[in-house]
Amino acid sequence: MGKKVLVLYYSQSGQLGEIIQNLSGPLAAAGNTVEVVQVHPVQPYPFPWKGESFFAVMPDCVQHVPTQLQPFDIKESAYDLVILGYQAWFLSPSIPFNSLLQEPKVRSILKDTPVITITGARNMWISALEDIKKMLKANSARLVGNIVLVDKHHNVISFITIFHWMFRGKKERYLNVFPKPGVSDADIEQVKTFGNTVSTHLESNQWDNLQQELVRQEAVVVKYNLMFIESKAKRIFGIWAKLISKRKKRTAWLVAFKYYLLIALFIAAPIILTVDAIFFKPFLAGRIKRQKQYYLDVK
Repeated sequence: MGKKVLVLYYSQSGQLGEIIQNLSGPLAAAGNTVEVVQVHPVQPYPFPWKGESFFAVMPDCVQHVPTQLQPFDIKESAYDLVILGYQAWFLSPSIPFNSLLQEPKVRSILKDTPVITITGARNMWISALEDIKKMLKANSARLVGNIVLVDKHHNVISFITIFHWMFRGKKERYLNVFPKPGVSDADIEQVKTFGNTVSTHLESNQWDNLQQELVRQEAVVVKYNLMFIESKAKRIFGIWAKLISKRKKRTAWLVAFKYYLLIALFIAAPIILTVDAIFFKPFLAGRIKRQKQYYLDVK
C-alpha cells in the first residue's frame, strides 16, 4: 500500500525545485502519494537580489526572525514521511524556511514523523542544519536523512559565481570564463538515485540505516576547510546580527558587514587556514574525524 509523503520547500531561483522534483519523482513512481508544497512570503524576496536588500536580511535571518507566509494548504493531518527543502542564508536557515517551521500546522505534522532534509547550497550548510535540528527536536520530529548538494568548485570561485547569479538572475558562466554557478546539472540528476534509496526505506518503514546508505552514495560530503571556516564565521555573524539589529539606521553598518565579509573570505580565511594547517590540524586528527562524522550523521 502506498505511503503519504509531504514535501515542503521554498526556492527563489528554482534550483531547489528541480532538486525536489528529482528526489520525489521515484517516490511517486513507486505508488506513493507525494504532495509538494512550495511556500511564498507575503512580501517576496527579490530575485535577482539587489545588493542593499540582500545584506539587509542578514540580522533577521541570523536571529531567526520569521516573516509572514502566503496561505498554503496541506491536505492531510499526518504523513509517513516529510521532506523539507531548505537554503542557508548567512549560515542560517533562510527566513522563509525558518518561518515555515514556525507555522502551527507544520509543527503539528512534524510531531513523531520521519523527516528528510535536502538543500542546494553554495558550499556551507552545516550551521543552518544544526539550527534546523534544534527546531525539529523541539517539534518532536525524527530526522532520518539529510541530503546536501553544493557547488563543488573552490570556495573563492563559487563565491564569485554565486554573486553573479544572485545579482543577475541567470545561471550562466560569468564573463564566459568562470564555471556555471550553483549545483551542477549532473549532481541534480544524481538526486534521482537518492530518491530511489529513500523510496526503498519508505516502503519498509525502516529508517535506521538510511543516512549511512546516503553517505555511501555521497549524498552528503563534509570538507574540513569549509567546516573549520563555518564554525568560526557562525559566531561572528551572530555578533554582527545583534549589533546591527540594535541600530535604527542600519545602512552604514550593513556596508561595514559587506566589506568584513569580503576581507574575511579573501584575506583572513586563507591566513587562518594556513596557521591551522601548520600548528593545529596535524595534532587533532581524531577530533576532526569525530566532527566530520557527526555532521555526516543525523543523530
